[in-house]
Amino acid sequence: MAYGETPSQTVGPYFAYGLTAGQYGYDFTDIADPVVAGPDAKGEHIRITGTVFDAEGNPVNDAMIEIWQADADGVYSEKPVDVADAGFRGLGRCGTGTDAKNRFWFDTVKPGVVADAQAPFVNVIVFMRGMLVHAFTRFYFDDEAELNATDTVLQSVPADRRDTLIAKRVETPSGIEYRIDIHMQGDAETVFFDV
Repeated sequence: MAYGETPSQTVGPYFAYGLTAGQYGYDFTDIADPVVAGPDAKGEHIRITGTVFDAEGNPVNDAMIEIWQADADGVYSEKPVDVADAGFRGLGRCGTGTDAKNRFWFDTVKPGVVADAQAPFVNVIVFMRGMLVHAFTRFYFDDEAELNATDTVLQSVPADRRDTLIAKRVETPSGIEYRIDIHMQGDAETVFFDV
């Protein structure tokens, strides 16, 4: 008799309901949601959007994206707090299963430079079905070309793969949006880091 994996042997899809409960209509208090920065937070307000694609190029409907970023001054929050209390949380989570097109989105501020030899970036963790361990990556910004060219982490990535980490700035009627997709496998596979 063959046995399949148990829920504890994979990071998904069960995590999304517990970690992004509000998005799925559960009346639980989330420590993080897609709103990383409130309207009073200092800095350039942006929205980061994208889609997670599987190896066949199909959108993944049960992934969860978690981001952690510095504020506009390049400072990380010591702990996640309610955006209403502090204006900026620094931590966000978004499940792809609540959007009709399986997208993730975050309302935040563009991060500042954290340290010398680094461009502004957002830390990203991808959770999804079938993965035994979550995947780590970063989002950089296409309008920071000068700083991107000197970022030691980004420059450690082969030149022909760096574009998988660069979010594209788009002016929309509702404001500034940066768009970036995450490809789990295939020719356009996103660069993931072994941390």
